[in-house]
Formats: sequence, C-alpha cells, structure tokens
Amino acid sequence: MTRLAARQFAPSAVAAFGLAVGAGPLSAQTSECDDRASLRVRVVDDDGTAAVPNAVVVVRWTETERARRPVREAVGSDGRLVLCAPRDATQATLWSEHGNFSSEEAVVVIVAGMPHDITLMLRSGRVRTGRLIGRVHDAITDDPVVAATVSVPDRLRVAETDRRGRFVLSGVPVGPQVLDVRHLGYAPLSYVLEVSPGLTTEVEIGMVPDPVEMEPIVATVTRSRRLEVKGFYERMLWSEIVGTGTFYTAEDIDRRRPVEISHMIADESGIRLECNFRRADCRLVNTRYSSGAAGACTLSFYVDGLPTRGIALDDVVRPNEIAGIEIYKGLSSGPAEFPASRCGLVVVWTK
Repeated sequence: MTRLAARQFAPSAVAAFGLAVGAGPLSAQTSECDDRASLRVRVVDDDGTAAVPNAVVVVRWTETERARRPVREAVGSDGRLVLCAPRDATQATLWSEHGNFSSEEAVVVIVAGMPHDITLMLRSGRVRTGRLIGRVHDAITDDPVVAATVSVPDRLRVAETDRRGRFVLSGVPVGPQVLDVRHLGYAPLSYVLEVSPGLTTEVEIGMVPDPVEMEPIVATVTRSRRLEVKGFYERMLWSEIVGTGTFYTAEDIDRRRPVEISHMIADESGIRLECNFRRADCRLVNTRYSSGAAGACTLSFYVDGLPTRGIALDDVVRPNEIAGIEIYKGLSSGPAEFPASRCGLVVVWTK
C-alpha cells in the first residue's frame, strides 16, 4: 500500500519546453554570465506573436548542491528576460504569470556555458489541461525516492523524480486521471485524482516498501490563485527548506477559528500580544528584541502588500477574510519584496 496526499493550487495554462542551464537568482545580460549557462526567456501572448511586457517569470532551480530560493523576475517592455544559472544547477522549472493568466511550466535541462532560449506563452482562452507537481518519498523514513516513474494514461511523456523526489507533469487533460507511480522495491501506486482546468495539483506521495502493509492516506486542498501570483507558495517552499518564516493558509485559520487574527499570531514562539486596556489598544511585539529599557519591539504589518501603519491589524481584516499569512521574526528572514524590519514583520493576504 502507499500513502498519498494531494493538494491543488493556482491556475497554469499552456506553454513551452526548452533546454537550458542554471545559475543564480540574478537577471543579467548573456555576456555577464561568463562561463555559466543563461536562460533567455521571452513571454508572448496566446497567438505567439506579441510580447507581454512586465509579466513575471518564476524559476525554480533544481538538482543543485544547495537549496536555492525560487526566483521571481519581471520581464522588460520587450517581454524578455535573461537569467544566469547557478554553476551547480542541472535543471530549472519555470513559468510566467500576468494578471489572471499564466503559462504552462517549461522544464529546462541545464548545460554549462550555453545560452538557452525559452518562449513562454500566456493563454487567455479556455483551458483544457492542468498540471501535476509533487514529491515522492519513503512513507517510513521520509527519504526522497529518486528515479521513480510518474505518469498518467495516454500520455507519451513520463516524469521521473529528481534527487529530491520531485516531479512535474504538465499539460495533463482535465477530468479524472489515474496517477501511476512505480519504483523497484516499493508497492506500486495507482490513484484517481481530479485534474481541474488551469489548476496545478500538488501531490505528496509516500511509497511503502514491499512487503510492508499500510493503509493509504489521501488529502486534497485547492490552493488560492491569488497567493500563487503573489509568490506566497514560492516563499513557503523556501521557508520549508531553510526555516525563514511561518506560513498559514485559510485552511489553517479555519481549523484554529481565532476570534481575532492577532490571537493566532501571538501563539507563535517569541511573539506576544501586549494590550493597554486604558487606551483599548493591543499590539504584537517580538520578545526577542523587546526589553524594559528599550521598550517593546512592535512587528510591522502588511495587508495585500500595503503597510498598516498606525492601524491595528484586527481593525483592518477579519480571520474569515484571510487567504494566507506570512510571519518573519528576524531582520534577515523577511522576503526581499518587503522592507527589512528589525522587529520582524507579518504579511497578510486577503481572499
């Protein structure tokens, strides 16, 4: 038997594949990449003719010697962007987003020292495919299962998991699909899941070594398109690897059912809710940097990317209006998208 958990998130659409080489999260001219590979990305409309200015390109470097933060870079007015690949990267997965539209993922194989041209096509018409990405691991040890084959019926392309146990299947027809996972020494898995138009389903698969008997565990969650576009899931993935922050989704908030969202944030280690009942005023402070002499170190708050200076968070948003929360407790742990804060910061995204 096998254990599997599936989660759905954000739309994708239809796109392109290319061969490429990986470098750092820096945009650059090709000449600036020296002996590293470069990704020369072009984002176009669904006709493939007109450039789409200011579209965001998302890149995940894989097969590297160390974990790397996903890259989110905007193309120029000509719809183009050049990225230098890390020297140790052997593969990159990238797609583009603009407004409510996105392209399908392009899986890029990295060859050192070579430029690689990738065209990402944004689709605005009716979407007839979805995307599957996920991780395959040993259900007992939690170690990644490398070189497992992942496929759906009637598809010529079969994905193989990398050294982290991750895989990507793009352009999967919508509707019920049988996901087949195979690896020598493990019980085979065949699981029926629903592929939604333009949505990406993230699948967590725990394979059970033969002849161990275990009951399968299946869970599904549809992720927010809004959070996908804002980079929430890329930052959450990075945080899971290096431990930079704490993330809550709407499902987490629904399970906790806090009266005020500040109560849930105050449950985090190192954060305390301080109230002045005479002024009917409460604030969240970082106890790591607060002292009697220096005073309370109050966290900074952003709602949908805008600061809430001078306004209590509970007066701005209710728990049932929140799609996601990001909590960063230190000066160096916050994302580059927001100004650094010594006391830490909380980023709230509404539904």
